Amino acid sequence: MNNATFGKSGKMTSVEKPPSPPLPLSGKQYEIAYGDQRAIITQVGATLRSYDVSGAPVIDGFSENEICQSAKGQILAPWPNRLRDGKYTFGDKSGTAAINEPERHNAIHGLLRYYLWDLVTATQNYCRLQCRLAPQPAYPWWLEIQIEYRLTKSGLSVEVVASTPGEETAPFGIGFHPYLSTGRHDLDGCRIMVPASVVLPVDDRMIPEGQHDVTGSQYDLRTPTLIGDMSLDTAYTGLQRDADGMARVKFEPVGAERQVTLWMDSSFKYVQVFTADTLPNKSERRRMIALEPMTCPANALQTHADITELEPGKDFHARWGISMALGDTASQYQNTEHHKN
Repeated sequence: MNNATFGKSGKMTSVEKPPSPPLPLSGKQYEIAYGDQRAIITQVGATLRSYDVSGAPVIDGFSENEICQSAKGQILAPWPNRLRDGKYTFGDKSGTAAINEPERHNAIHGLLRYYLWDLVTATQNYCRLQCRLAPQPAYPWWLEIQIEYRLTKSGLSVEVVASTPGEETAPFGIGFHPYLSTGRHDLDGCRIMVPASVVLPVDDRMIPEGQHDVTGSQYDLRTPTLIGDMSLDTAYTGLQRDADGMARVKFEPVGAERQVTLWMDSSFKYVQVFTADTLPNKSERRRMIALEPMTCPANALQTHADITELEPGKDFHARWGISMALGDTASQYQNTEHHKN
């Protein structure tokens, strides 16, 4: 590629620039490691592309030279999930987002999934990236987000810091979209536990229609449950929290020696469970499960349900992560397991 410059005569001349290696489709790759854990985060979208322990995938990711599909490992902001008709109002401003789920006429998963994020800092076991979103028709406020991925002996933790550099309060929601790996087995023989008392039923456009108590329904996953033929693309709330304030969703793949736990702090009031029945790639269907921590439900920019108001000069903080319990966990389920028909 040639760079233009001006010589002594004032005329523009060309200077040869050494060729740069081509970028993969997911941008620069930032690898972090701790012990036998390894994770890769991409420049495009600050996406969690892979997370392995002892060489075995904990999440189902994609290759560096792929465009991320089905939101694998992506950050969903400034709204998670769906926004009906892509339109909303907050204060005296209105937003109109592109319809990127045309079959349901929704705008889905925010605006930052394919932005180039800047690396702030990196060490062997963590990296921090940031992105600044300029006011635009889809979101007429300034937004700045930093995401830190860190590996420790406890597993993977992800920290969010969000703020508005502008002069006006901005509406905000965020979610994450990791698919936990089944080791390429079907989900039918896997187990799940979701400590939630409330489910959000949806209409034919996947927009919530109120809330229902899960008691006595197929959606009650508060005890470890064999997934069987359950098909879920379902949001839960009313999350039970442990003494440390974290809610923990537990997943055990078929024949696994490791139980996987997705934990989230009190900023995440919702979790979406998606059994991957409708992925575009048919060979991937029901071979992974998305457990998606969300600060607000679908369509929150319209309804303002649990929307976060970012005030100028104040930061929003949130944390979630993935941990593993080693060893055979089958005994934990022997007396409590049940199956949803």
